[in-house]
Amino acid sequence: MKQQAQPQNIKRHHNLILEDRSTLSLSGVTEVDCFDERIIRIFTELGELTIKGRKLHVDGVSLESGDMKISGDIWSLHYGDRDKTGALSAFGKLFR
Repeated sequence: MKQQAQPQNIKRHHNLILEDRSTLSLSGVTEVDCFDERIIRIFTELGELTIKGRKLHVDGVSLESGDMKISGDIWSLHYGDRDKTGALSAFGKLFR
């Protein structure tokens, strides 16, 4: 029996698990926009996600699988526009 090749543009599910406000596990990550110890901005299958806190650290990220782990003192998770699932243009980043 012949198997069909999987299309490259398969949508992955986006999930997150927050444990004790100190460890965040994410799936469905498509791009990491920026990060430092106070803010991490990523794009997921469902749009932009901004994580704010203190002493934030990216413990691991795989854009192939879409998985990401973050640790630190997590204060907030904020979803942005659902339609912006990719990178903004350089012009758009300038006015953010």
